[in-house]
Amino acid sequence: MSEAGKRNPDCAIDAIGLKTTGMVRYNFGAAELYEEAIRRGEARLTAQGALVAETGQHTGRSPKDKFVVRDEATEPHVWWDNNKAISPAQFESLLFDFRAHAADKDLYVQDLVGGADADLKLPTRVVTEFAWHSLFIRNLLIRPQAAELERFLPDMTIIDLPSFRADPARHGTRTETVIAVDLIRKIVLIGGTSYAGEMKKSVFTMLNYLLPQKSVMPMHCSANEGPAGDAAVFFGLSGTGKTTLSADPSRTLIGDDEHGWGPHGVFNFEGGCYAKTIRLSAEAEPEIFATTQRFGTVLENVVLDAGRVPDFNDGSLTENTRCAYPLDFIPNASKTGRAGHPKNIIMLTADAFGVMPPIARLTPAQAMYHFLSGYTAKVAGTEKGVTEPEATFSTCFGAPFMPRHPSEYGNLLRELIAEHKVDCWLVNTGWTGGAYGTGRRMPIKVTRALLGAALDGSLKSAEFRTDANFGFEVPVAVPGVDGAILDPRSTWTDKAGYDRQASKLVNMFATNFEKFERHVDATILGAAPRLQEAAE
Repeated sequence: MSEAGKRNPDCAIDAIGLKTTGMVRYNFGAAELYEEAIRRGEARLTAQGALVAETGQHTGRSPKDKFVVRDEATEPHVWWDNNKAISPAQFESLLFDFRAHAADKDLYVQDLVGGADADLKLPTRVVTEFAWHSLFIRNLLIRPQAAELERFLPDMTIIDLPSFRADPARHGTRTETVIAVDLIRKIVLIGGTSYAGEMKKSVFTMLNYLLPQKSVMPMHCSANEGPAGDAAVFFGLSGTGKTTLSADPSRTLIGDDEHGWGPHGVFNFEGGCYAKTIRLSAEAEPEIFATTQRFGTVLENVVLDAGRVPDFNDGSLTENTRCAYPLDFIPNASKTGRAGHPKNIIMLTADAFGVMPPIARLTPAQAMYHFLSGYTAKVAGTEKGVTEPEATFSTCFGAPFMPRHPSEYGNLLRELIAEHKVDCWLVNTGWTGGAYGTGRRMPIKVTRALLGAALDGSLKSAEFRTDANFGFEVPVAVPGVDGAILDPRSTWTDKAGYDRQASKLVNMFATNFEKFERHVDATILGAAPRLQEAAE
């Protein structure tokens, strides 16, 4: 038996009183965790060597079941309109019951780090009931070197027990599922869900609380860096293209989802990527597709055919199929997870109304307005005849993970943009030529061409027009891009239909921003969209 497999090593889990009469597998590697997951019936092998697991009824996060301890320390600092509260006593009863539930379980422990900046890192111990969860989080966070593990002292602890069932009457929860966060003691308890993404987002939530106190901006974004050291940050909600667009073979990938912006520049919070795989193809996304063919990658809710080959077009379990892999599975990934201060900020939206242009240049005030708005749109569903898109506003492009008020993050971002003279762009990866159901998805080749021009600086010298409704600047012509697609209204056959959709969307922006109006100054309010009479 390896050192990692010894029963109850003292350093593994006793720091917060968690003990078990079962086995503790401590810092197992990928091969050992494969064996454990398959032996226990948690997962299967694909024909190419990846590990595939299903998460049951929870195929995504459970934001309505996430709670933050409300006490004297957190009361003045947490945005309680956005974060459900749990009392210290309720958290203590949860922790007591988690300990009792784990007392006879075999457990898996990983000692990992959140944050690639050595001065700002968060050493994190993750205790899981499932072996495949242990591999997942080992892929997603930063793995310390052997010498670091010998002196590892966790600052944060996550306990993930999918078989635990919360008691709403006793624990103050909504259902039997719970994600309970103690921001002061840095403990997270996850129960009643097998969805592995809850673990990584718990680390993100903690860093989103801790880092602003140090004047460091936490960001729900991907990031990459050009050959000249020109870093770029890509904000965006799920499905807008953060992972796809940052995985550019001509640029070094810093990370695909979570970063900080501090005194030394941009740094990844993670050591891996968690990419969506629905309709993934080798042609459109070769770098990400290649990771799904490798030993060590975890596939989540991906359907296998009779030959155990993943069918990425099959969304029968969920549209939210995923793959989790170490960052170094991407050939051009950064070895340090760090870069300098960004030259460009890209805010991604998948506008299903077909109103937004494919790219627009933002003033600093407009950038803060759209950052606080966090707009994207999702289609209503796949049922026959349902084609009406639904606007989604998630402030700071990540409201479920923001413990503090959005104005704190917005002000931090505004200061950093001004200090480092960053160019800001809004990029629409959604629909053109009509709304969802009538128009078509923005061609990725167009998006990549426009992004390339923005990132290499050539787009700044283009001729721009001012959008009548949103007030931002839109290029009139870009080499290699059909000029018609740059003017959304011209791509619609039904011009009056475009005007109606534009009016609807502008009003949605205005309604959503009402809750921020007293927290921002006049320049930000002046950056709001205002409907104009559209010319025929």
